[in-house]
Amino acid sequence: MKIFSPLILVFLILVAGSVTAHPDHGIENHDLETVSVQDHDHGFHENMIEHVGFDAWLYSLGSVIIVSLIAFVGMFTLSIKVEKLKKILIYLVSFSAGALFGDAFFHLLPHTVAEYGFTVNVSMYLLSGIILFFILEKFIHWRHCHLPNTKDHIHPFAYTNLLGDALHNFIDGLIIGISYIVSIPVGIATTIAVILHEIPQEIGDFGVLIHAGFTRKKALFMNFLSALTAIIGAVVALVIAFMFENVTMFLLPLAAGGFIYIAGSDLIPELHKETRPIRSLIQLVFFILGVLIMLYLLGFE
Repeated sequence: MKIFSPLILVFLILVAGSVTAHPDHGIENHDLETVSVQDHDHGFHENMIEHVGFDAWLYSLGSVIIVSLIAFVGMFTLSIKVEKLKKILIYLVSFSAGALFGDAFFHLLPHTVAEYGFTVNVSMYLLSGIILFFILEKFIHWRHCHLPNTKDHIHPFAYTNLLGDALHNFIDGLIIGISYIVSIPVGIATTIAVILHEIPQEIGDFGVLIHAGFTRKKALFMNFLSALTAIIGAVVALVIAFMFENVTMFLLPLAAGGFIYIAGSDLIPELHKETRPIRSLIQLVFFILGVLIMLYLLGFE
């Protein structure tokens, strides 16, 4: 599957205005000029917030809709043999791990440190992200059932998996939304990292639902339904960001911690299962490419 890399440059056109003074006001010319500049600056500040806010909403919602549509990727794998699919996915997992690390260390954390400094609070929020995703992963895997899987008996783990996936997608939406508040390029970089991670994950979720007894149509529909929570997550992030100041101080390192956890505890262990030298080398190449993509996107910030 080909992944497109949108490279979007946003330009704000600034229009200067002037305020004419009336001599009867009893205010000297230089005072009028000062008031005029202050009024202009205040108006420009409000317009800029509105414009950036519109961009954040537009790009965030567009991005999470694209991420949600990835839930249908499972239907493209039906004609591919399992062994061949595993060989393809392991390299995508490598690429995804590099992109997640790159986004955390090149985009999310540097913006946090530049804005708020590397304080103990930032470290706590970073660790909170790691702990949050650890709890989420434990929640997804907490149930076990020994009953056989049939069309009449859907494996209970399937519903637990769907619930956990919905929560995971909600957090992905939060991360994407708050990234676009920082800047459009940071949001795009984060969206690409999420997409690269979501493709193998959604294929795996689709396989779990089929194994649990769902029909293919129902599995695709339920997978898509759980993916829609990403839209809710993005909306919540944008609303919170506009209601509370400095919310990025908490959410950005939290997102970085989540990405570091996913890449380090979920994806890297999968790569270690492959021990053959040639394939391990190819994994390394894809991993480095994922990192370099995130580094390349720094040029657009």
